[in-house]
Amino acid sequence: MVTDHATLRDMWDERVRTRPGAEFLVVEDPDTGRVERYTYAEAAREVARAANLFHRLGVGKGDRVAVHLCNRAEFVECFLALTSIGAVVVPLNMSFTAPECTHILAECEVGVLVTEPSLAAGDLAGFAPVVVTVGDGPGGYADLKAEQPCRLASRPELRPEDLAEIMYTSGTTSAPKGVMMTHANMVFSGRYVVWELAMTPADRYLTCMAATHVNLQLSALVPVIAAGCALILERRYSARRLWSQVRSHRATLLQAMAMIVRTLLKQPPDPADREHFLREVHYFLPLTKREKEEFETRFATRLLNNYGSTETLVGVITDYPEGPRRWPSIGRPGPGYDVRILAPDGRQAAPGRCGEILVRGEAGVSLMAGYWRDPQATAAVFDADGWLRTNDAGYADADGWIYFADRMGDIIKRAGENVAAAEIEDVLRSHPEVADAAVVGVPDPVRDETVKAVVVPAEGASPGQEAIRDYAVERLACFKVPEIIEFRTSLPRGEYGKVLKKPLIDPINQHGKATQ
Repeated sequence: MVTDHATLRDMWDERVRTRPGAEFLVVEDPDTGRVERYTYAEAAREVARAANLFHRLGVGKGDRVAVHLCNRAEFVECFLALTSIGAVVVPLNMSFTAPECTHILAECEVGVLVTEPSLAAGDLAGFAPVVVTVGDGPGGYADLKAEQPCRLASRPELRPEDLAEIMYTSGTTSAPKGVMMTHANMVFSGRYVVWELAMTPADRYLTCMAATHVNLQLSALVPVIAAGCALILERRYSARRLWSQVRSHRATLLQAMAMIVRTLLKQPPDPADREHFLREVHYFLPLTKREKEEFETRFATRLLNNYGSTETLVGVITDYPEGPRRWPSIGRPGPGYDVRILAPDGRQAAPGRCGEILVRGEAGVSLMAGYWRDPQATAAVFDADGWLRTNDAGYADADGWIYFADRMGDIIKRAGENVAAAEIEDVLRSHPEVADAAVVGVPDPVRDETVKAVVVPAEGASPGQEAIRDYAVERLACFKVPEIIEFRTSLPRGEYGKVLKKPLIDPINQHGKATQ
């Protein structure tokens, strides 16, 4: 993909100049019913005031500022304001614990923390020299910003390679690491997703993903600016409300994940389900064949599959906007990326053979610049030829389509066989009396690991262990059939619906009664 390596500030300034009266941002609060609307020109004035406020607080080029906010207009203002003056945004995930947040604040040497009123007096207050609260109270962010002029007072020279953000990973497999993103990363991501979704100025992109997450920032907010269209930001996800929000806001694009698709399907069918303007649902993580077909049929829209990570910025492997799609493939490498499958022996895996997914692009442009103050971790994830190790397993077919198998940590080693937990989970979820399922490997002194399935029965159902096992025997190779089956009332999940598997290895867990 060709870029001129402009900065995010350049992209924002151009969009404000060319589409000042176009709608840029809509924020809806489902609790109050309040809807805020901003054109590009209106948002630019607020961004300039916020930038001037940060400048007055002593924030300069390269300084790190932590933003600990939920989905609200002020997050967008802070994000664009800080990058406009050359500062570095450090978003704090709202689900991070106080120790995780304080570690990040210390490691980044944050000088200013922007946070919610309910959090300002809590565990984080003493870990930043300046704390600014966003809310309705006097003396906070709104009052301080209102005192500032609406034209940018400081415009330091910015270069594409300048750092724009440090985004910490969720730490599901290791301690959170700070992913460094440059202005060139921002510009590349915006233009990439414009290509991926064939975005135009007429689009209206609705999302309820967390503002602090890479999916919202680099696959929605920045692409919206690149396309000059509108972002519809929901304060939080509600399965009961989402489809009516899609209709009322006349959304043409929707950002989703597997959990959203599944919970929408559990809502009572409505004759108006097919009455909308959506042309594409940009979704992440795998679905079963039944779920995909049921969703596309019921809601009369397409699902665009893609795969990526914080380190890869966007969906590096993706369905293309035009041409064939080959579900359950996660697509093909997008512009600016190469992908290979690395076999356990270190060679290129043959078609159909599973291995680790490796991605190559340009560090600091189409891939992260590295991990903040952690050269060892950076060297561990990039090899000498620039290939980034994803720690995810997959395979390619003879035509170059890529298929996701599982997280490398979710590959179960059983008596010399590699077993993908995701394959077993798909089979178990297809059982009519199963609402959800997760599969883990538990230590086995003879066969390395034993396959364990944790099953959540459908409402009103009570399938027995033998029924589940018999169902699996009919559909899976013998070495993939779970030997241990537990029933629980729910599965532990993280913020974005990912199952937390470590608690499932032990037979007793706070998330429900376990039987074996």
